[in-house]
Amino acid sequence: MRTKRFFGMILIAAMGGFVALFAHTKLVDRPRIAVSAENPAASFAAFRGAPGNNPVDFTYAAEKSVHSVVHVKVTAMERGSSSSNNPFFDFFFGNPYSESKPQPVSGYGSGVIISNDGYIVTNNHVIESADEIEVTLNDKRHYKAEVVGRDPETDLAVIRIKEKDLPFITYGNSDELKIGEWVLAVGNPYNLTSTVTAGIVSAKARNLNLLSGGGQSRERNNATIESFIQTDAAVNPGNSGGALVNTRGELVGINTAIASPTGSYIGNSFAIPVTIVKKVVADLIEYGKVQRALLGVEIKDVDSELAKDEGLDKIEGVYVGRVREDGAAAKAGIKKGDVILSVNGTKVNSPSELQEQVSKYRPNDKVEIVINRENKEKQISVTLRNIDGNTKMVDKDEVATLLGAKFVEASQSEKSKLGIKNGVKVINVGTGKLRSAGVEKDFIIISVNNQPVNTVDDLKQIVSGIKGGVYIEGIYPNGLVSYYAFGI
Repeated sequence: MRTKRFFGMILIAAMGGFVALFAHTKLVDRPRIAVSAENPAASFAAFRGAPGNNPVDFTYAAEKSVHSVVHVKVTAMERGSSSSNNPFFDFFFGNPYSESKPQPVSGYGSGVIISNDGYIVTNNHVIESADEIEVTLNDKRHYKAEVVGRDPETDLAVIRIKEKDLPFITYGNSDELKIGEWVLAVGNPYNLTSTVTAGIVSAKARNLNLLSGGGQSRERNNATIESFIQTDAAVNPGNSGGALVNTRGELVGINTAIASPTGSYIGNSFAIPVTIVKKVVADLIEYGKVQRALLGVEIKDVDSELAKDEGLDKIEGVYVGRVREDGAAAKAGIKKGDVILSVNGTKVNSPSELQEQVSKYRPNDKVEIVINRENKEKQISVTLRNIDGNTKMVDKDEVATLLGAKFVEASQSEKSKLGIKNGVKVINVGTGKLRSAGVEKDFIIISVNNQPVNTVDDLKQIVSGIKGGVYIEGIYPNGLVSYYAFGI
């Protein structure tokens, strides 16, 4: 009896063990599924980034640059007709026949302080028609500004206020900008002062034909230079002349234009690279005039069609279509049909890129240019020249600065249409004596102090020899004969 009970207890214990083992196997010690790289486990879609990469922080760049960007207000007098047919009467008593009295017109833009003693860079189109310029700092101090120099070919200008210890911005390097890199636009859109917007570099070396108004990619005397940085940072009217800065708060461009059918920002904005800005600003401060170096060539893009026609093995560089006889390229041995590949080690693949690189230098500077000639690379040392074909620095044009205008000889068709035998046409009117007197763009100067004007040199020679009153006779394209008088 006891034996049966003993074996019964053992059987019950064994069955309990089997039950416990079965339960543990099914409910606790479940087999684990290995996760391989080919079959990753599901997770939330949050991206933590690579080790050591921090989110982009714009606060440092904004704080560093916003105090160096100023508000620029320009005031110009809008004038009516100023013809009384008596220059002496006009000079001493004014013009009673004027259609309307001059009315002040205001415009607004931005500027960037580049030195602690008051030098400010802005766009030429912001201040070129100004009779008066007022600068407001970020701390709301107001100053009258004077024009140091203007360069319509790059749409840059330098103005100055009389103050010291100003917060100024440091130059960066626009050549080092990468497509996709973050940048900030700092300025005063729609008079909203100290505005900062962010975007990325969308493209470089854009040529919009904004300054020249034409599509010819050629180097010529006083050629405009366009090699814009394109970004998607919001830029609107009032931003012109403001700063484009990198995430370190360094100046990499001057905001200048937008591409928009509405006149307001729709996604693309354009800035002048700081490599061009530095050179132009330095020249205007030191010489009052840009010392523009030229290669003396006509150039165009290399595309697949040109490469095929010229037997080029690669679609790269800038094609030389013509070489000026007295230019720097001809003197160095560059020929028509050569393809320029680089300037001082910087590759160029468009006319605007080549112009940007050459614009960094002054006449008599030597650059190393690599060309492709008959599908063989060759390095050539070129000593750059000025617009007159020599290596001298160009003196400041005192007469043009005094008059505040640019001139060209009137064409034969214009003279025939207006019934005149001679004349010099005013193609741009900025701050100076002509604007103050009421002269407008496209006015053709026939004589100065009763001396006929046939060429631009005639005009400069006559005006430079005058001390006292200047009396100008001329005609507008609509046939209106006008007289102007002013003192120097």
